[in-house]
Amino acid sequence: MITRKATRGITVGTVKIGDFAPISVQSMITTNPVESEKAIAEINRLADAGCELVRVAVPNMNAAKALKEVKAGAHIPVIADIHFDYKLALQAIDSGVDALRINPGNIGGTDNVAAVIAKAKPKHIPIRIGVNAGSLPEHILKAYGGHPCADGMVEAALEHVRILEQMDYLDMKLSIKATDVPLMIEAYQKLSAKVPYPLHLGVTEAGTVTQGTIKSSIGIGSLLAQGIGDTLRVSLTGDPIHEVEVGKTILSSLGLRSYGATMISCPTCGRCRVNLFDMADIVEERLKAIKAPIRVAVMGCVVNGPGEAREADFGIAGGDGRGIVFRKGEIIKTVPEAELVDALFEEIESYLAKE
Repeated sequence: MITRKATRGITVGTVKIGDFAPISVQSMITTNPVESEKAIAEINRLADAGCELVRVAVPNMNAAKALKEVKAGAHIPVIADIHFDYKLALQAIDSGVDALRINPGNIGGTDNVAAVIAKAKPKHIPIRIGVNAGSLPEHILKAYGGHPCADGMVEAALEHVRILEQMDYLDMKLSIKATDVPLMIEAYQKLSAKVPYPLHLGVTEAGTVTQGTIKSSIGIGSLLAQGIGDTLRVSLTGDPIHEVEVGKTILSSLGLRSYGATMISCPTCGRCRVNLFDMADIVEERLKAIKAPIRVAVMGCVVNGPGEAREADFGIAGGDGRGIVFRKGEIIKTVPEAELVDALFEEIESYLAKE
């Protein structure tokens, strides 16, 4: 059982973050908001996949103004990603965004930060302070040996936190990302011990879908297992849908969220006499339509199922051209290999119909 750290609660649109709210999954679209129809379609496609918050890059004033139309068509809260020009943040607020991602140290001084807060505060628009190991201020790098380190990253974050605190603005969440996984873990651990604010987890520039999934699962998963983290993004070089799928799987694997049916399957060995690879893919795809929190096992032989998979609610195990369907370790029937998947879902659907 994971015990989560208590953090200050904020609300981004309709999504509660911190204060033990469910850990939310975030992604980022690849479309400039000036292409509003395309941006809206991409956001809502992510929402359909289970994304709960979406970040949108705002490179110029036209993009900031276009956020109004994007926000109107989006099915989930929209976060404006702002760098360098504080006026983009002001316009994004006027366009109705639900939150801002800024770096208070790079938008032109205290007066500019004050202007953003003055406009955000009456509307209770939260601000995410985002620190990345690869873009630490020169004075931080100089003070900490010339290279990114966890203590330097934490100090950079705290500098920005102090700016907002001095202006009595506490509706913030923090991120402190690195592409180096051990560095990212250490930085978040140290920051978590120093601040009460909710933390947004991520391994920045994690890489392609395969490499980035592994790095993000280790980094984000390690922190979540320690009770650290209130929202997350898996940053992948690929279709953002993968980011959402991986994020949801990390949370469900740790028992922190439930998204419906889950599948376990064995890696196969020389005992397997059925086409387990295709069978597992088919079962996984068909399970996406089932919202009940059941566990389904797909096993290559009777050694792994129903023996080792006896805790699964339902399962199948292959034989030599035939296989068994079982429930909670008890064999229900034996059928030809070609009928295994359909027989499995017949049992699942029959069970769910009675619930």
